[in-house]
Amino acid sequence: MRDLSLDLLAWYDVHAREMPWRIGPADRKAGVRPDPYAVWLSEVMLQQTTVAAVRAYHNKFMGLWPTVSVLAAAQDADVMAAWAGLGYYARARNLLKCACKIVDEHAGVFPETNDELLTLPGIGPYTAAAISAIAFDQPSVVVDGNVERVMARLHNVHDPLPASKPALTAHAAALTPRLRAGDYAQAVMDLGATICTPRNPACVICPWREPCAARAEGTAAELPKKTPKKKVPTRYGIAYVVRRNDGAWLLETRPEKGLLGGMRAFPGTDWSEAPQPDPPLDVAWTTMNDVARHTFTHFHLELTIMTATIGPEDTVDRGYFVEKAEFNPRDLPTAMRKVYALVDATLRDN
Repeated sequence: MRDLSLDLLAWYDVHAREMPWRIGPADRKAGVRPDPYAVWLSEVMLQQTTVAAVRAYHNKFMGLWPTVSVLAAAQDADVMAAWAGLGYYARARNLLKCACKIVDEHAGVFPETNDELLTLPGIGPYTAAAISAIAFDQPSVVVDGNVERVMARLHNVHDPLPASKPALTAHAAALTPRLRAGDYAQAVMDLGATICTPRNPACVICPWREPCAARAEGTAAELPKKTPKKKVPTRYGIAYVVRRNDGAWLLETRPEKGLLGGMRAFPGTDWSEAPQPDPPLDVAWTTMNDVARHTFTHFHLELTIMTATIGPEDTVDRGYFVEKAEFNPRDLPTAMRKVYALVDATLRDN
């Protein structure tokens, strides 16, 4: 039986996507090696995030902190601000922890094997496999959503995810070559992202069209099947937006653990079905008509916005003021940017 990885690699040599962190197949064949730091950074950013969203952030981080040693010496607040808007903020906290561990325990050199990488903060099985394969050409089995879809169709697997994940991983392992493992890992992900897409797969130009069992059976478009998701609940909260009459804004740093951990945010309540008011000072509050809405992985959030303008003599119970010249809404997480946008629109109208 023909080695299917050879067909896919031949396709990849022509059609590989260009990415800031990627060494193309021609350069790789010429001996150019990937930067493990750039690969690690990209893989952490790509967790639960699209390539399109990650490109600009990756370029920004590489410009600010071009090596893992430079990143390890960065200020936590600066890294969190640079990450703002990318979501899943635990990744940013683990980014610094991981960089520090690599510098302190590995002399600033990334470990190469899957098992060693798994000992680092924020690196799970998928990320470890991706780094070891892409950066170091280790024959690790890399399985993301694109790979699951490709394997489900190639082998016509109708058992729904996530229960079918072990079987799909076994299929992926059987195809992973020992040579050019890094290019292969990127090739199969590119195949899923550009040809074997969730809707309307372009089977006619797929390098695996002939051996694809789902194409032969006419079932490609319905695979992979997934177990229906539970209904996403809605939680509520209050965001207290305080602006001093000199233009400074009241912010607080959220607890390190939990959603938006370590990020700057407007003071607020808990997020629950019935949040209890918890204003940062005793003042006359104005409740805005608009509600800020944001969706996290496991719930929808609706934030009532209460605003107040105070003078420099007023004291607050928590938080700190950021001067007008230093305040940048882009340093806020997306949910808080939505709050700010509604408040800013009201200020402009007035």
